Amino acid sequence: MELNELLETLQQERDELKVRMHLAKMELQDEWEELEKKWPEFKSKAEALLEDTREVAEDVAESAKVVGEELKSAYQRIRERL
Repeated sequence: MELNELLETLQQERDELKVRMHLAKMELQDEWEELEKKWPEFKSKAEALLEDTREVAEDVAESAKVVGEELKSAYQRIRERL
């Protein structure tokens, strides 16, 4: 492959990757924003569990765990995609 061909090939690949990275960034940003909507619910429930010295209803604890696991899985997906 001649230098000119290599330059053109690499330029095209670079341009395509740049577009794909931009789209991936937008997709990850959308996913992050959805996760951020769930964060206050989880934080509130988790803090209530930690601060409450009385017996906490089982469904609140289970709900907090479910949301926490969803966040954990989603954060891992984002980490793997970066």
